[in-house]
Amino acid sequence: MKINRYVFFFFIIALLIIIYFFYLEIYKKKKSKNITENISEKVLDENTFSSNTIKDVNYISRDTKGNEYIIHASTGEIDISNPDIIYLTNVKAFINLQNSNTVNISSDFGKYNTKNFDTIFSKNVIIKYLENKITGEYLDFSLERNLMVISRNIVYTNLDNILVADVLEMNIETKDTKIYMYENKKKVNVKNKN
Repeated sequence: MKINRYVFFFFIIALLIIIYFFYLEIYKKKKSKNITENISEKVLDENTFSSNTIKDVNYISRDTKGNEYIIHASTGEIDISNPDIIYLTNVKAFINLQNSNTVNISSDFGKYNTKNFDTIFSKNVIIKYLENKITGEYLDFSLERNLMVISRNIVYTNLDNILVADVLEMNIETKDTKIYMYENKKKVNVKNKN
């Protein structure tokens, strides 16, 4: 009888050990599944709520003088720290000034302020106005200040001339233009096409 008790007791202990390990294994799997689900939910939440990229961006604005400013971009990314700022790629802009012809601007990148419509165009900037073409790497355009400042590797061409300079500043309203170099020792290079 003593042997049966030992066998029974051993059987019960073995059964409890098996149940304990089985329970641990299920608990670990369940805990791992919960962690995976939590991570998936966080990734989904982050993708849903922190996404700030817009495709096919279009803005049209008019100032009090009746000038119209239209800007298109293939993508725009809203600045999280300042939602009035949008970073653009593959930018095309059209400026329709009162009593004047349209100015076309294109660039690889842009930074657009939705409050005051100021735009910074960068990399491969091209400006076309009538028979004039200006290329450069950086353009600060402001309707509010009536000013366009083009800089970095400026090449200005028209029907007669090719001009190379560091900076070109133009008053949008009056068309008054300043062209200059950064260093006083350097001179603006002008070539006649004829």
